[in-house]
Parts: sequence; structure tokens; C-alpha cells
Amino acid sequence: MNAAQADIVLRPAQPEDLPAVLALLESAVLPREGVAEWLAHFAVAERGGRLVGVAGLEVYGPDALLRSVAVADDWQGRGIGASLTDEVLNGARRDGVGTVYLLTETAEHYFPRHGFHRIGREEVPAAVQASVEFRELCPVSSTVMAKSLTSGLEVGSSFVPPGEGQQ
Repeated sequence: MNAAQADIVLRPAQPEDLPAVLALLESAVLPREGVAEWLAHFAVAERGGRLVGVAGLEVYGPDALLRSVAVADDWQGRGIGASLTDEVLNGARRDGVGTVYLLTETAEHYFPRHGFHRIGREEVPAAVQASVEFRELCPVSSTVMAKSLTSGLEVGSSFVPPGEGQQ
């Protein structure tokens, strides 16, 4: 985290966070459906007892759907969304997820900095396509992106597993 975020705490979402998470998503005009079901796979950014950011995953075996990346208007531009995205991607990697997908109508230029690339909707595994996000909430015109998590590096880190990167 950078200096502008020094007083921000990233942590797993708790059941009591649900109303604030839903309010953040509503203010960002993002879908709220399914959030309660997947809240255990969400991370939040908190400052002084106020939730200022959220990001979540829906996990489908070896694949996951990144969703609900939102930051309060008055906290945007401080790297909170990037930190939350890295947090949930690193958690997904630790949990054995191999590929993360996302749908976006507005952030297709943001996610490549996190290693996502555009793919065709038909390239997404059936389990992820069966999610409410794919089936009902995001229009067919949404940009679909994917990121492999099997590279060995944690997102946003310079960690090299023992034996790799040595000549």
C-alpha cells in the first residue's frame, strides 16, 4: 500500500459488512445480486470504521469470477481498488484457483495492469458462464477478460518461489 493509504486496513469481509458493501456497490452502479452468497470471498478496505472499498470473487472449482471492485467516490485515485484487486487475486491463488475471469462495461482499460486480457465470451468455462453475472446481470456487450494465476508470482509482488529464477 502507498502512503496515501497508510491508514486503510484491508481485511476479509464479515457478515456485518454486508449492508455497507451493498451500499458501495449501489453507489458504483454495480450488481448487488449474489453478493451475500459469495461474501466469504470478498475483501474490504476500511478506514476508521467506514468501508471505503470492496472487491470479491465467485469461485467455481479451478476458476473464479472477479466482481464488485468498487471504491467510495471520495477515496478513488489512491490505489485502493488496485490493492483490493491484488488482495483477492492473491487469495484466489492461495486457494488453488487457476484462472480468474471478469466482465466489465467501463473498466476494460484498467484491468490489463493487473494482468487481465480480453477474451471471447465463449472461452469462459461453463461453470462461470452459468453464474448470475454472466446469465442475467452483465449484457452480452460487456468486455470479457481473463488472467491466469499459475505463473508462480503473487500479484503486485516480486516473490520468486525457491528454485525459480535462478540460473
